Amino acid sequence: METVLCHGISAKVARSFPERARGLIGTERLNEGEGLLILKCNAIHTCFMRYAIDATFLDRHDRVVKVVRNIKPWRLFVWGGFRAVKVLETATRF
Repeated sequence: METVLCHGISAKVARSFPERARGLIGTERLNEGEGLLILKCNAIHTCFMRYAIDATFLDRHDRVVKVVRNIKPWRLFVWGGFRAVKVLETATRF
């Protein structure tokens, strides 16, 4: 997976369907300053996750559309809105 800098976060990019479907499932945690950028995505879930995350939904110009903080594991649906086309998942900040 390629890594990009997105909004000051070093993020791996999930482009393919298998990468997007897997997301952060099976990972132990995210360190401060790292994340996962999921392309072609305006909604996420945290099923099978082991830790809470923050989700920053972005439009096609990388402008922030919505931020959802402290999403606990096993949330079935978190939606970023109609304008969201990608999401940056990062370690939760309390």
